[in-house]
Amino acid sequence: MAIVESAQERTGLGNYFVANYPPFSFWKPAHLPEARQALEMPPRPGTPLGLYLHIPFCRKRCKFCYFRVYTDKNARDVESYAAALIKEVELYSRLPIVGGRPLHFVYFGGGTPSYLSVAQLRGLFERIKAAIPWHGAQEVTFECEPGTLQQPKVIALKELGVTRLSLGIENFGDTILEANGRAHLSQEIYRAYGWIQDAKFDQVNIDLIAGMVGENWDNWRDCIRKTVELSPDSVTIYQMELPFNTVFSKELTVAGQDSPTTAVADWPTKRAWVDYAFDELGKAGYSVSSAYTMVKDPQRCRFVYRDSLWHGADMFGTGVASFGHVNGVHVQNVDGWEQYLAMLDKGELPLGRALPAQPRHMMIRELILQLKTGRIECEYFQKKFGLDIRKEFGPHFGELAEEGFVFLANGHVEVTRQGLLQVDRFLPKFFEPEHQGARYT
Repeated sequence: MAIVESAQERTGLGNYFVANYPPFSFWKPAHLPEARQALEMPPRPGTPLGLYLHIPFCRKRCKFCYFRVYTDKNARDVESYAAALIKEVELYSRLPIVGGRPLHFVYFGGGTPSYLSVAQLRGLFERIKAAIPWHGAQEVTFECEPGTLQQPKVIALKELGVTRLSLGIENFGDTILEANGRAHLSQEIYRAYGWIQDAKFDQVNIDLIAGMVGENWDNWRDCIRKTVELSPDSVTIYQMELPFNTVFSKELTVAGQDSPTTAVADWPTKRAWVDYAFDELGKAGYSVSSAYTMVKDPQRCRFVYRDSLWHGADMFGTGVASFGHVNGVHVQNVDGWEQYLAMLDKGELPLGRALPAQPRHMMIRELILQLKTGRIECEYFQKKFGLDIRKEFGPHFGELAEEGFVFLANGHVEVTRQGLLQVDRFLPKFFEPEHQGARYT
C-alpha cells in the first residue's frame, strides 16, 4: 500500500514514492485493446512525444532495487536484447500516434545503460535515430553507474548526443555502498567524475539516497560535503523506501519483521537529512527544482523528461517491463525476458497491461505530479481541464495549509519546504475514493 497514514513514521514495507496515477495495481491486461486503439489514432494536438529506453543490465542487483534488471546475461544476450529494443522502436515509429512529431526528449534508464560497451552503444544509438530521429530533442538523458565507465565510453556518450548525464553515486561511503549491494566504490566515483567533467556535458546530475542501510548523520554530512565539492549541475536525492520485491524486503519477511527499525532510518530522520542537504546546497548556490532536486543554474539546468511527463506528454516506454503513456492510456510492457523477446520476434509490440485514464484521472495525475515541483499554477488547470483546483480540492488544500505543508497565493499553490520533504506522503489525499488505500503496484 502507499503509505498515507499520518502516524506512519517507521520505514515499513511498501511503496512510498508516487510516480503515476491511477495506481499501477489498477492497470490490467484486459485494457490492452484500448491501448492498441490509442496507438492507431493521431496524437492529441500540442502533445509532446518522448522516448524511454529501458536497459535492464547491471553488474550487481542493489538490495533496495525494485526494477526489472538482470545480472546474469552475457554479451550475446545483450545483443539479442538490443536488437529487440530497436525493433520495438521501429514498430512504434510506423504508428499513427507518432503523427509526424519529432521526439521532444529521449531517456536511457535502467538498470545500467552504461553497462553496454562503446560499440554496443554506438550501434544502438545509430539504429534508434534511424527509426525515430531525435536531432531536435531538447534533452537526451543517460544514466550511469560509476564503475561501468571508462574514458572512451564517456567521450562516446558525448559524441552520440547525450545532453544530460546522470551519475548514480547514492553514497560516498564504501561500507554503506557494500552493505546496500552497490557495485561501485568511492574510488570509481572520482575516477568517472573526472572523465565526465573533461567531456563537458550540457548538464551533469548526481543521485544520492537518504536512508541507505547503515547510514548515519556523520556519513550523511560527509556525503553532502563531497557533493558540494564535486559541484555538479544538479543533485537529486531520494528517500529510501522498501517496496515488496526488493532483496531487503524479502530478507525482512524471512526474518519475520514488518519494519526494519534498526536497519533503515525512519521517515523523520530521512526528511531531516534531505532538509540538511537542501540547506547546504542552498548555501553553495543551488536552488530547489523539485521535492528531490537542487540545481545550480535554474535558467540552464532543465529537466525536460520530468516536466514533460508531469504536464501530460506522450511517451513510448520501450524495453522489458517499461512504462509509457499514449493518447490518454497508460501502458506497461510484459515483464519477462523470454516473452518480451518472443513477442518482438513475431513483430508484435510487447504490451503487458494498460489503463485508459478518465479526464478526471488525467487532471489528478498532473496535479499530484506538479505538486512535487513546489508550485501549482491554477490558471494552467483552468485552461486545460476547465476547473478551479482551489475550489475542487479546497478541503485537501485547507488541511495541508493547517499542517504547514502548503499555502495559497494569488493564482497558485506553493508547497513549503516541510511539505516538499514529505510530498509523497500526502499526495494520496487527492486520489479518487476507489483508489484510496489500494496497493500501489
